Amino acid sequence: MSATGATDGSVLLRTEGRAAHLVLNRPRALNALTHDMVRRIDEALTAWEHDPAVETVVLTGAGERGLCAGGDIRSIHEDITSGDGDAAAAFWADEYRLNARIAHYPKPYVAVMDGIVMGGGVGVSAHGDVRIVTERSRLAMPETGIGFVPDVGGTYLLGLSPGELGTHLALTGAQIGAGDALLCGLADHFVPSSVLPRLLGDLAEAPVREVLGRYAEEAPAGELAGRRPWIDACYGAGGVEDIVGRLLAHGDPAAKEAAESLLSKSPTAVKVALAAIRRARELGPLERVLEQEFRISCAALSAPDLVEGIRAQVIDKDRAPRWSPRTLAEVSGADVERYFAPSVHGELRLAVSDSAEEMPW
Repeated sequence: MSATGATDGSVLLRTEGRAAHLVLNRPRALNALTHDMVRRIDEALTAWEHDPAVETVVLTGAGERGLCAGGDIRSIHEDITSGDGDAAAAFWADEYRLNARIAHYPKPYVAVMDGIVMGGGVGVSAHGDVRIVTERSRLAMPETGIGFVPDVGGTYLLGLSPGELGTHLALTGAQIGAGDALLCGLADHFVPSSVLPRLLGDLAEAPVREVLGRYAEEAPAGELAGRRPWIDACYGAGGVEDIVGRLLAHGDPAAKEAAESLLSKSPTAVKVALAAIRRARELGPLERVLEQEFRISCAALSAPDLVEGIRAQVIDKDRAPRWSPRTLAEVSGADVERYFAPSVHGELRLAVSDSAEEMPW
């Protein structure tokens, strides 16, 4: 075995037999991604791609709580309030490039999505070709709750989910467990958390497919399959106000709860998220969607809701954001379109890979 780590220890690298391991190592921050971590992951993937001794790459998170809670939004808040947003834009550009790279990595990329996996954590895991969830997994794209919009290819992934399940998750930021992650196409295999150490150990000596055959099981049933009739019926409405109206009128308590959750989010972010996921379905490859998401993310830097949402959730923690505009009715079509316009921070240009999105490992 060999082991190395990032200078600040935020990403630990080691090799065990035929497997190379990436360990996100900021457990006190639930392994939230910094720009430096994104760069170091990318550097490691470059080295391992050309190392014939490495046959499999494995991503895990340090600590007991989860893989990764998302990007380091405290740093984004600081850049907005004290800087010009350029640092945040540069972070997103490199992060989205990494997301695309993971989607087309030429060796098996095994993401262990144990515990909390949200936002940027989904970006470094759910684009992989071997995505493992456990009974402890809690996945979400909760961006609308901080005045932001699902990114890191989230609108691409959720746009591919059956029916309107992805729209529901994008707008409400709802958390899902292993069974629903599999249903929505965000994961591939269920493995009990108690056997993860053995699975990881076996990857040092055996191919991924063989190891998965030893440990993968049928996942516990989720909730979304039973809710899909009202989700599809309600989220298929023309606009957000119509969606809310259908949810409130449906009669199912879970539909009412979804409406109330949606109405607590940033009205602007919710409307932009609906437009983003619908446009993502028409854009084609992941790279085109990431380019759209870059425009949206950069536009959020000059809008009031992102800095206010981060303040309310993680800075002051009063959980009482003051959105502007305050209501869905006040968010105009022009307000939404501004997020899709070319950014003052430049454009993200990604080459479209000719490799398959998923590999048959």
